[in-house]
Amino acid sequence: MGTNRKRLLITETMPREAFALLAERDDVEAIRFPNAISAADFDGLLRRHAPVHGVALGPTRFGIPEIAAAGGIEVVARMGVGYDAVDVAALTAAGVPLMTTGIANSPSVAEAALFMMLALVKRGAELDSLVKAGAWHRRLGAIPSDLYGKTVLIVGFGRIGTRMAKRCLAMDMQVAVHDPFKTADEIAAAGCRPVSDLDAALPDADVVTLHCPKTTQTLRLFDAARLARMKPGAYLINTARGGIVDEAALYDALVAGRLAGAGLDVFESEPPPAKNPLFALDSVITAPHLAGVTREALDRMGLQTARNILSVFDGEPIRANVVNPEAIA
Repeated sequence: MGTNRKRLLITETMPREAFALLAERDDVEAIRFPNAISAADFDGLLRRHAPVHGVALGPTRFGIPEIAAAGGIEVVARMGVGYDAVDVAALTAAGVPLMTTGIANSPSVAEAALFMMLALVKRGAELDSLVKAGAWHRRLGAIPSDLYGKTVLIVGFGRIGTRMAKRCLAMDMQVAVHDPFKTADEIAAAGCRPVSDLDAALPDADVVTLHCPKTTQTLRLFDAARLARMKPGAYLINTARGGIVDEAALYDALVAGRLAGAGLDVFESEPPPAKNPLFALDSVITAPHLAGVTREALDRMGLQTARNILSVFDGEPIRANVVNPEAIA
């Protein structure tokens, strides 16, 4: 390989169009690796191909050991927006930008949250099973509800929360928003009602949907005490990150009948254990952390990931997608 060429390790889930974009560059060599690679195997891969100048990651961990093994890393890109598995502080100390895909999968997550909300309130799975089981005569015992005129509380008003708000407003819902990092004027300008006190807002919300990042401040944000403050018969949707909701406390609230149901795309442990007690409840619908993974979103995220990497190599990082801008200051 020429001394001026950049070597990349690219997750196998990178779509064809994105890989082709990288292949167009004579100064870039892209090497695919398995998405589910072990930490030890990834370390070995980095060392075999060192110097590695860039990586495009799925869920693969990346931190101090990987920086050392790469021997020349210049950019770490996530094919998504979450970066729980990346040691941001280590990258920053090494002067390496961490890049995410911005709004590429935001519409997909908002649609998934809306789908879960509708599926729960309209009792989709339950009514489907009644028809298929020949239990038509029991249909009046499973009457669904409307979202029309109901209040939804959106926790987190970033790229996804703002899109969720638009969809709920279009369905004639009352939209309240809690986000300590947004001003009341920003939230009001979007046609929503700002609420600074989360606990005070919970008793009024028919649905609570989470769109905040997982941080030390949001870990177990919805614990037993906070779940107890929710409106009786309300629904909880989590398409954000596992660990924001205390699953044991959620189970207790559902079994006790305090909450009507929950939609979960993310879990405290992923994959969750097959005997997770929440799975035994008809009032819970689940998905395997795929809210932001649609065919279209994968294409958008892949292309954006390729563009992110090339922007760093070209000396003009797309700053809006840099998680740690101090690394390129």
